[in-house]
Amino acid sequence: MTASVPEPEALWLAITSGDPSRSMPALAALRELPEEQAIPLLLLGLEQSTFLVRSLACSGLGFKRSEAGWDALLRVLNHDGDDNVRAEAANALASYGAERAWPPLRDAFAANEHWLVRCSILSALAEHPDMPAAWLLELGRMAIPSMDGTVRVGGAEILGRLVREGPVTGPGSEEAAAARALLQGLQADGDHRVVAAALDALQA
Repeated sequence: MTASVPEPEALWLAITSGDPSRSMPALAALRELPEEQAIPLLLLGLEQSTFLVRSLACSGLGFKRSEAGWDALLRVLNHDGDDNVRAEAANALASYGAERAWPPLRDAFAANEHWLVRCSILSALAEHPDMPAAWLLELGRMAIPSMDGTVRVGGAEILGRLVREGPVTGPGSEEAAAARALLQGLQADGDHRVVAAALDALQA
């Protein structure tokens, strides 16, 4: 253990102290520990009452990945009472890869109307290099009927990726054409931010 990183026992005491000014630096310090030491302490962070502490623990589990971390993040995504924490869990789950994260994130997007959770899912997947065109199109279609303009903007940006990357012929062209049609419809949206995002995507 380097001199700059406290011993695991001291980190445990700080994380469980109930004082965010101690808990959060301790969680941040876990990036310097090997996974076998860091992950149990990150999981401990998820059990704390302060939402900022739980959010930071979620972020850490996106970097120190494990099966136990995956299971814990799924529980947080579906059951934590704070939308900030659920949003951070969504971001962390995306780091496990698009193929694995897509089903639970899609289901969470459909089930949760809170703009922060939905925008976090959109942001995590919008530029993910392994997202197939069909999944991006599905996510865009789910986003644009939202009552929240910020979510609709995120949906327009997802569709814009399909327009930019969709080839004229071959795989993906059908999704690109569908995305363009949806973006054209958004030009009549009542939120000027959505209209601007749609126009920007169509000009790509």
